[in-house]
Amino acid sequence: MMSKEQLANLTQPQRDRLAFVELRVRFIGEIRRQDLVSRFGIQSAAATRDLALYKDLAPGNIDYDAKAKSYVLGADFQPVFDFPPQRALSWLTQGFGDGEPMRLKAWVASESPSRLTHPDLDVLASVTRAIHQGCPLGIEYHSISSGQSDREIVPFALIDNGLRWHVRAFDRKSQEFRDFVITRIRRPVVLKGQPVAPHEMSDQDIQWTRILELDLVPHPDQPHPEISEMDYAMERGVLKMKLRAAMAGYILRKWSVDCSSSHKLNGPEHRLWLRNHLALYGVRSAVLAPGYESPEPVEPEHDCE
Repeated sequence: MMSKEQLANLTQPQRDRLAFVELRVRFIGEIRRQDLVSRFGIQSAAATRDLALYKDLAPGNIDYDAKAKSYVLGADFQPVFDFPPQRALSWLTQGFGDGEPMRLKAWVASESPSRLTHPDLDVLASVTRAIHQGCPLGIEYHSISSGQSDREIVPFALIDNGLRWHVRAFDRKSQEFRDFVITRIRRPVVLKGQPVAPHEMSDQDIQWTRILELDLVPHPDQPHPEISEMDYAMERGVLKMKLRAAMAGYILRKWSVDCSSSHKLNGPEHRLWLRNHLALYGVRSAVLAPGYESPEPVEPEHDCE
């Protein structure tokens, strides 16, 4: 089996092509030389060398089917590349490929919900440049609660809350760390070279650095808890999650987790119950968690609405 050292000695284009070989053979079951030629624009001889290299580095992963003139999944297949599930799903359902996005044919028939909102790429580029360069960003922001305002923020991370993209940042106007919805940002200006104070840095964001350990269990009102245990790959009836406090409310809302102390939410969408609801004490994003009632008033972060 290919070692990490052997993999590291290959060029990035070689690793990309070998990863493609593995994706094809692992999830589709076969790969032909022409698949590499079409995908990467290489010569047939180079594609032949790539297939031979993968077979040499990962014996047992692929076998040649002379009749079909293709390489097929080997009986002793062991994955070499550690693909995140979402990446593999994107490749399968959307024809995902490295480099410039292309409209490629999906490998399996599928349907998935579409996002209703998409960030403006120019705005997003300014946000990510500010994050990478570690400098403030001047923005015109449109808030549901407070309307339009000019702000300076110090962004440090993008957040996908399942519905839309946010940027986590220190807000110089409110002197707080907050989430800003990227589609509500206009006229961003990267303030390159402007200093950032120590209290504006991400390591001072308590809600970001605080890690929660949550115990999700089948909802007590579910007639077949064993099905939920299967769906969520629970161990001994519990799904243990570690989340940033700043993200907890979004995730619990996305999965319709009943966060009430008495599991009082009985709709069919609430298949999970947060057993240790006290873990949400002091979590500002918990205002989004279904059924959660804080023992003390907690001011929500703008603009998480």
